[in-house]
Amino acid sequence: MKRSIYNDLKKWKDDTSKRPLIIKGARQIGKTYIVNYLGKNDFLEFISLNFERNPEYKEIFNTYNPLDIIEKITLYTGKKITLGKTLLFLDEIQDCPKAIMSLRYFYEEMPELHIIGAGSLLEFSLNSEDYRVPVGRVQYLFMKPMSFIEFLMAKGETQLVSFIKDINNLLSIPDAIHKKLNTLVRKYFIIGGMPAVVSEYIKTQDIIKCQRIQQSIITTYIDDFSKYSKTTKHNYLKKIFNSIPTTIGNKFMYSKVDNTIKSRELKNAEELLEQAGIIYKIKRTSGAGLSLEAGIKDNFFKLIFLDVGLLHAVSGIYSETIKEKDLTSIFKGAVAEQFVGQEIIAYQSPYIKPKLFYWAREARNSNAEIDYLFSKNEKIIPAEIKSGEKGTLKSLLMFISKFETQEALKISQVKYKIDKPITNLPFYAIKTFITHN
Repeated sequence: MKRSIYNDLKKWKDDTSKRPLIIKGARQIGKTYIVNYLGKNDFLEFISLNFERNPEYKEIFNTYNPLDIIEKITLYTGKKITLGKTLLFLDEIQDCPKAIMSLRYFYEEMPELHIIGAGSLLEFSLNSEDYRVPVGRVQYLFMKPMSFIEFLMAKGETQLVSFIKDINNLLSIPDAIHKKLNTLVRKYFIIGGMPAVVSEYIKTQDIIKCQRIQQSIITTYIDDFSKYSKTTKHNYLKKIFNSIPTTIGNKFMYSKVDNTIKSRELKNAEELLEQAGIIYKIKRTSGAGLSLEAGIKDNFFKLIFLDVGLLHAVSGIYSETIKEKDLTSIFKGAVAEQFVGQEIIAYQSPYIKPKLFYWAREARNSNAEIDYLFSKNEKIIPAEIKSGEKGTLKSLLMFISKFETQEALKISQVKYKIDKPITNLPFYAIKTFITHN
């Protein structure tokens, strides 16, 4: 399956001033697959060391001398490393913190070597007091689940993707194509973007098998909680994890998770799940100007899952998504908000940590709120998810008036239409809008 991050990896390969690369991302989003694909298709020689599967490889990194490390790798694998032609992949690198530390010395003493590290719980090793990677020695790449466009490509809908990439085509899109795309959006709501699930769907079209894989992924995440429990109780992590489906779209409050547990304990759990890439935080911002990060209110935020398909697996709302005619109404709007947030993240630069923002009026008793704010061409774009042609836009109009906004979005399942300053944007065209100049 084609992944957009592959193009970034190829650029890194050809960059003469490259640094060792660390790919960050949650478990089972395809990190190992894409590096294996790169190694086997774009390099003369590919060497993969998986520290979880083969703990004995840790012995290789008892030294930080790159020449000694290379010699040991050759002895262990029987493969010769040729600078500029070999890709060295350190998989599940979080299990060998000394391998993480060694990357700085490869950068300083052997910059010609192509070396990639990846791992599912990498943040915890990187944040350890004992093992910190010096700033400037390593390049980070953030990997996410498959986007809606990647899902279409995996299904073989290449012509459809080419068609909606051109924003001019959206102005006169035929009813039949519009309907087909909305049907595919609904399908993506259920399947989501976890590669193993998408692959199973492409092979068998068996939704039940896809659901089993999703449940297996959820179980794996929960099993991982024991690895976080050194600092946070296992039970707190499960409480945060299980509460998210019912809180998507609303301000997250620790007291609503469990008012018998101290907020700081639940906060630690929430931050660990965020570090692991299982959830994303949507920060409330003032919207007064760029950067959006500068105007955040730390105590006001919302949460979404890593993947819309996993949201279905946790909440068990498959039948609701199939039956509900209005895509914005499924699970009280939570599915649509999850999808839009996931799409906004998918098309952000992979070189920066994903960020999401929303806006709410600060006046007492005001319920004015904008689902998402993001920046495009140095402008703030407010985006509301609304039902049909006539969904009320009171909050959006208030934001436009307050900040003299020149461009705003109403995202729904209706056709693309420009009614300045508001653009009616269908779910399937989020990438088209974000990437269009």
